[in-house]
Amino acid sequence: MSRDIYVVAEQRDGNIAKVSIELIGEARRLAAELEQNVYAILIGDQIKDKAQELIEDGADGVVYVEDPMLKEYVTEPYSKALTAVIKECDPEIVLFGATSIGRDLAPRVAARIHTGLTADCTRLDIKTSSYIEYANSSTTLNTASLDPNDPDMCLKQTRPAFGGNVMATIVCRKTKPQMATVRPGVMQRIEKDPSRTGDVKEIKVKFEPSDMNVVIREVVKEKHKKSDITEAKYLVSGGRGIGSPEFFDTLKELAEVLGGDYSSSRANVDAGWAPKDRQVGQTGKTVRPELYLACGISGAIQHVAGMEGSELIIAINKNDTAAIFDIADLGIVGDVKVIVPKLIDAVRKYKAAKEA
Repeated sequence: MSRDIYVVAEQRDGNIAKVSIELIGEARRLAAELEQNVYAILIGDQIKDKAQELIEDGADGVVYVEDPMLKEYVTEPYSKALTAVIKECDPEIVLFGATSIGRDLAPRVAARIHTGLTADCTRLDIKTSSYIEYANSSTTLNTASLDPNDPDMCLKQTRPAFGGNVMATIVCRKTKPQMATVRPGVMQRIEKDPSRTGDVKEIKVKFEPSDMNVVIREVVKEKHKKSDITEAKYLVSGGRGIGSPEFFDTLKELAEVLGGDYSSSRANVDAGWAPKDRQVGQTGKTVRPELYLACGISGAIQHVAGMEGSELIIAINKNDTAAIFDIADLGIVGDVKVIVPKLIDAVRKYKAAKEA
């Protein structure tokens, strides 16, 4: 019988992706409800030494596949390796990060093992108080009435749908494992525990030269390291309401005095006012900073999906009925072009007084 939650631990050059650590933390929460264990899956070349790191981050054990063919990510050999792991271990749930690798690997493996896959999830649950209408069924089920020990309980996979206008909860009740990709920054990692121990198991996979269907001539790494908005503690974000691309210079100035970074809504990215890697929202990045300062952002569900997990949300908007105020911890009704410069001066004066 299918059992346990497996997290595909994405690695590049032996470095575990942050989203994989986040997913291990989320898997522990889900596994507690199912009374099951959490395992990480490592695929690569000479990566066994990373197993203990994953155990310290919350995994109960690690299964790994090593081979020189797996040194760099290539779709076919990685798909073969992961398919072999799933067939041998028979997991209940398999989670991937919704990265370029995860988005390529997950659907190919799902097709090979004939199971379903929900992409770009923003929330995962086992028990939920809402009513779920199952696919291919004319009945509805109140999942709150289910016994948490029932092995047939399904993973509730929530993602934006219909252009982000609704949040759909999807279940895969007829096939196992239940598989989902989850966006980076959505889940919270748990505190690392160096005292943790766990089982480490190698799964042997026989690779053939025909498994490598592409030839990697050269790997060119990006030389210029860009700041990552998902890592920022404080984010100053601009929406359509800032009025012009030039006002981003003011938002950057505020971000600098706060010791944070700047971001944008999709409207400004589409208009060419801000680069794509600065976009927060359903089609951008998911962020969870300590402070999210929304300047001139209306609060469309597509944007909210990417920042609602922020610890403190402060919204500045001249429209007092803007939807952003519904989720903001503090709302300021007014013109961002007047308020933001005053806020910059106030922060500078505060910091100067503190240093004096």
